[in-house]
Amino acid sequence: QVQLVESGGGLVQPGGSLRLSCAASGSIVSINAMGWYRQAPGKQRELVAAITSGGSPTYVGSLKGRFTISRDNAKNTVYLQMSSLKPEDTAVYYCTADLRPRGRDAHFPYWGQGTQVTVSS
Repeated sequence: QVQLVESGGGLVQPGGSLRLSCAASGSIVSINAMGWYRQAPGKQRELVAAITSGGSPTYVGSLKGRFTISRDNAKNTVYLQMSSLKPEDTAVYYCTADLRPRGRDAHFPYWGQGTQVTVSS
């Protein structure tokens, strides 16, 4: 069974930093893009950043420069380094991976359970 597990969320003061991790585990044949979304209370889930299997990142324009996405293909893990955090970055952060599980002939989107990030003094 394939699962994505996030870690690294928590409470941080404005201006601080956090590093989120998301590890995909289980019977996985291959992973294409991986990414991070977030959902703040009362708002829709939105894309934060994504990264291809080759390591090419894409960022939502307003977050570029503060957030950095990276991945370790050997560990099936994607990271999100967040700096200069603001209260408006408070949200549940979800990772996603477009992956092919063993026994299937196509890639499907999988989601983690989410990790809470709270930016507050």
